[in-house]
Amino acid sequence: MYILLCNDDGINAPGIVALADALGTLGQVTVVAPDIERSAASNSLTLSQPLRVREVGFPAKVEKAFAVSGTPADCAKIALANLLETRPDVVVSGINRGPNMCVDIFYSGTVAAAFEGAFKGLPAFAVSLDSYHSDADYSIAAKWGVECVRRLMAAQVKGGRVFNINVPDLPDENIKGIKVTRAGKVDYREAYDHRRDPNGKSYYWIQGWPEVVDNSPECDIVAVKNGFVSLTPLQPELTDFSAMEGLAGVVK
Repeated sequence: MYILLCNDDGINAPGIVALADALGTLGQVTVVAPDIERSAASNSLTLSQPLRVREVGFPAKVEKAFAVSGTPADCAKIALANLLETRPDVVVSGINRGPNMCVDIFYSGTVAAAFEGAFKGLPAFAVSLDSYHSDADYSIAAKWGVECVRRLMAAQVKGGRVFNINVPDLPDENIKGIKVTRAGKVDYREAYDHRRDPNGKSYYWIQGWPEVVDNSPECDIVAVKNGFVSLTPLQPELTDFSAMEGLAGVVK
C-alpha cells in the first residue's frame, strides 16, 4: 500500500510522527504537511503568495517527507499533483490534537486534507485524538486509526469519501471498540473575549463551550464519550436533494 500522510498541526507535531510510524506496518508512507501549525484552516488554499516546499528529515521511517508553507489542503493538493511520483492508494490525515466531530468537521484542516484525496476518487481517512493535552499519548490513537485503515482497505471500500475517525483519550484496555457513527450536533456557546494589548489597542480572542444537543448513541461525540472509537463516513456531495423538487416549484 502506498500512503500519503498529511495533517494540520504541522510536520513536527507528535501526532503525525506516531501515525507515520504505525502506518509503516501497512506500506510505504510519504509525508506532506504544513511547516507550521495550520489548525482550523478548513479547505482554504494559498492563492496570494507562492508555496514553498522543502524536503526534510523525519523521525519516523518514511519514504520522503516534505514541509509546505501552506494549508493542509495545499499540502494534499500539491502532493497529489506534483510531489508524488505515483498515485497513492489512500490519503490519511492526522493525528489531530483535539477531536474533529459535529460542526467542527467543517473547520478542520485535518479533515480538509483528507477531502482532497476524496475529491480525486481515493479512499481517505482523518484521525483525531480527543485530547488537547500537550503530553497526550498518540500511540493508542495511531493503533486504532491504522486498524480502521487496515480493515476498510482490506474490504476495498469505495473511494471518493472520507472516513472520519475520533479516538477517545483512554488507556487501550478501556476502549470498547470501533463504532460506525454519524456527525452529531452541538450548540457552541461562543463568545469573543475583548482585550487590550500593551499599547491599549483593542483585540478579541475567541472562546467556545460546546453543548451536546443530540445525545443519540449513534452520534460521533456520544460514542467517543462512551469509550468507542468513532468512525463516520463523509462525502463531498453537499446538495440537499430532498429540497430540490420543492425549490423547482418555487422558482418557476
